[in-house]
Order: sequence, then C-alpha cells, then structure tokens
Amino acid sequence: MCAVSGMVSCMRTCSFIMATWVGCASAQACELALVLAVDVSGSVDHIEYRLQMDGLGAALADGAVTEALVAAQAKVMLLQWTGISRQRVSVPWTHVTDLNAADALALRVRGAPREWRNFSTAIGEAVGSALIEFDAVPECKRRVIDVSGDGFSNEGVPPAEMKSAALRKGVTINGLAIAESENKLVDYYRANLIVGPGSFALEALTFEDYPKRIRQKLLREITKQVASLE
Repeated sequence: MCAVSGMVSCMRTCSFIMATWVGCASAQACELALVLAVDVSGSVDHIEYRLQMDGLGAALADGAVTEALVAAQAKVMLLQWTGISRQRVSVPWTHVTDLNAADALALRVRGAPREWRNFSTAIGEAVGSALIEFDAVPECKRRVIDVSGDGFSNEGVPPAEMKSAALRKGVTINGLAIAESENKLVDYYRANLIVGPGSFALEALTFEDYPKRIRQKLLREITKQVASLE
C-alpha cells in the first residue's frame, strides 16, 4: 500500500511539474510582432503575385525560419497594400507558439486571395496602416514592418514622412525592393523607407529571385542578425 501510495504521490508531483512547465511555455512573452506588408499594386501581375505569396509561404515554412519564429514566440500578420485607402489584413495576428502554428501560418499566407489588382503604389499609406495594427499586440518586445514592393511610391503620404511615426511607436521598418523594372529601387528604400535599430533593405533582382531573398530577410529580422546578407 505504501509503495502504491508513494507511486501515486510521485505521479501527481510529476503531473504538477509538467502542467507548470506547459503553462510557463504557453505564457512565454512575445519577442517579436511582425507585419508582412506585400505590394499588390497594378504593376504586379497575377504571376508575380503568385511568386510573392508562394515564396513568402515557402519562407515561413522553412525549417530555420520556423524555429526562429517559435523561439521568438512571434506574432505575425499579412497586410496587402496598394493605393490610398487600400490596405487590408489578409491574415490577422497569428501567435506562432509551436511548429504546428508555424505550418498553419505558412499555409494561410500561401493561400491568401489577392485583394486588389489595378491601383497605385502608396508605400507611406501602407506603413501608416501597419503602425495602427501594433496597438493590438502591446506585449511584444520588438515590432517590425517587413515591406516588399516593386516600385516607387506615387500616391499618398511619402514614406519618408512616416519614419518619425514609426520611431515614436518603437517600430523598425525593413524593405525588400523587387528591382525587376526599377533598378534604383533599393536605394530609394534605403533613403526613404527603412528606419529603426538594425533596419535594412535587401534587393531581389526579379520576382523569381524573391523567394530566396525573402527567406534571407525573414531570418535576418527575426533573429536580429548583424552579418550582411546583401
């Protein structure tokens, strides 16, 4: 009886420890809130849109990216943007607590339908819309907007005017310039868009180059790498 009683006591103790560990893991603080802001303006055709979404989905499903997201207990959102008043959340804040959550996020991003097709490029408006979304995740320690696009801003508030607003909210803005038709776009991003500690802009020479570069970009901003990937 004593042996059985002792075993039951031990099992209860182990169960309590496991429950406590799981509770602690689930309560782990969010290290990173990341807005993935994807250009769907008129210069992006349906094939290029698919290259972006499939490439972004594949990058989010990549083992190294997935592990980094889980380690950061990241919260991730997909925002499609084009002209003035045309910014929409396609995938709301998703808490990447484990590998299953990361896989589900990648699938939702890959399957997100296109919101618009024939409008201008309002980068500053996209940034402004993204900044508002961070109000829903105040618990996250770092806040990053990941902007990807294939053209210069030609409508709405200039992106350079949004830098101070981003800094006030403690938000870093990084850029991925798809330079297929604008060979100086990465320079424009560096001068007018990126801001915040460790901010950077990478260049994809074509839309076909996008999947590789977005994976590099995600790893760099999630893990706070300092080594150049350019």
